[in-house]
Amino acid sequence: MLTAEQIRSFETDGFLVLEGFVPTERCERLRTHTEGLLRRIDPAESTTVFTTGGTQNRDDYFLESGDRIRFFWEAEALDGEGNLTRPKELAVNKLGHAMHDLDPEFESFSRQEGLAEVAHDIGLAEPLIVQSMYIFKQPGIGGEVALHNDHSFLWTEPMSTYGMWFALEDATTENGCLWALPGGHKLPQRARFRRVPGGGTALEEWGDPYPTDGLVPLEVPAGTLVLLDGMLPHGSEPNRSERSRHAYTLHLIDAGSEWPADNWLQRPPEFPFRGFRP
Repeated sequence: MLTAEQIRSFETDGFLVLEGFVPTERCERLRTHTEGLLRRIDPAESTTVFTTGGTQNRDDYFLESGDRIRFFWEAEALDGEGNLTRPKELAVNKLGHAMHDLDPEFESFSRQEGLAEVAHDIGLAEPLIVQSMYIFKQPGIGGEVALHNDHSFLWTEPMSTYGMWFALEDATTENGCLWALPGGHKLPQRARFRRVPGGGTALEEWGDPYPTDGLVPLEVPAGTLVLLDGMLPHGSEPNRSERSRHAYTLHLIDAGSEWPADNWLQRPPEFPFRGFRP
């Protein structure tokens, strides 16, 4: 699926941009389907906010979402009492984290033709999908995603974490596109997010913060697939524009690596991670 030149570029930069990978109609279909899911959301179910800033401790609603479909609010969409300040469709930060296994439309998108080959091309001998996220990056209030790498949050031994980020709408610097540090995947690991004894989670950090000099914006049109090495520092700015920036993300690991018991995302034995086969 990938050319030798593309594989070399991915190995050098830690990311690869594949424009036109998904037809625009298919992006629109997933967005429309997700709008239907949002209409059925009961805001009273949870007031859990998703943010990458400040404390990284997560509540049970988040920690028990590894085998479910749950929604998380933007921080600026709730008032001091936890009430929505805008329509729910414009207040959700993301859906996660098992749509790819529980929802037929998401499963079809997540296991579309070509993805298994791409996963093999970037180095996964037996890829498993461990997490899916639909990210809304809402107009005006879409929150910042702090500079991080995915291995910190989805730890494997040895490291085998990779991301597939699909632009469902055009992503620009105005509406909060990804920013990445070319070659940053070769830097030492600097953090790990894990469950701690007694409940809750902690983000352990060591060493210096990632450098911000050299970050590049990944401005891409809808239908683009961006491949991300699990060690690559990346993030996004807040969205203060009037346009949303919907995206869908899959995170993959290799079946031959170890998934530690203190990773935040866990599944029961009867619902194991699966690969790309339907």
